[in-house]
Amino acid sequence: MTTDLRSVNGDRHLRLKFHAEQVPEADGGASEQETRRMFAESMGGVPRLRRLPGGVAHLEPAPLLFPAPWAAERIAAAFTLVSPAEALVIDLRENVGGAPETVALVCGYLLDEPTHLNTMHDRGGPGRQFWSPGHVAGTPFGGTRPVCVLTSRRTFSGAEELAYDLQQLGRAVVVGERTGGGAHPRRGFTVHPHLEATIPTGRAVNPVSGTNWELVGVAPDVEVPAEQALDRAHREALRELGRRGSTGGGTDRFIPSGTAPVQPAG
Repeated sequence: MTTDLRSVNGDRHLRLKFHAEQVPEADGGASEQETRRMFAESMGGVPRLRRLPGGVAHLEPAPLLFPAPWAAERIAAAFTLVSPAEALVIDLRENVGGAPETVALVCGYLLDEPTHLNTMHDRGGPGRQFWSPGHVAGTPFGGTRPVCVLTSRRTFSGAEELAYDLQQLGRAVVVGERTGGGAHPRRGFTVHPHLEATIPTGRAVNPVSGTNWELVGVAPDVEVPAEQALDRAHREALRELGRRGSTGGGTDRFIPSGTAPVQPAG
């Protein structure tokens, strides 16, 4: 059924999902029930945080960028812990989506001033702009130290937006594989006690590129197999820190060796 639905336009957010447990009849009930379970099982959306050799921090938000009212406290705690690091690797290889409000919140820890990230054009309604906040709880990482974002073919939807927004702003280098290509927001509708239809309801537009990553995915700046992305990003971060004298205070963008600065997409 999902294959037949997608044959119309290829939108990867258009699908029919089976749930083994009976789900509420209210719109979005199936999605919220499943999302709350994943939140509880993933340490509130931050299942991994560690220090790598050389003062590089590795932070993995997964499996989703959960709604900000649930996840804000965990995100603040995670960024406070990594704030002393010289460089940061954000691992989105197993992240399959999330809320644009949470994308904006995460960007608030990586940018030094409020920044326009995305405009969501909902069907039949006005566009909604999403900006990074000017103030965040805890300690921000800031807008100058090197940041890498890891991606895989599984990286999807809201996780793609985080990678895409930071890439287009020149704030992060994306390392890994081209992502899944799902830019359109969607809603879940319960059509049977065990079946949920997810329907795209809008279109995202990045203010830098004037477009989005729908169907084409986010192209990495450094393309390597997903399983090699962390090692490669760690090496690039150490090389950049060496170039800066390990002060972590440079203001120029972190450019991986052997590549040119990323230009906004056409």
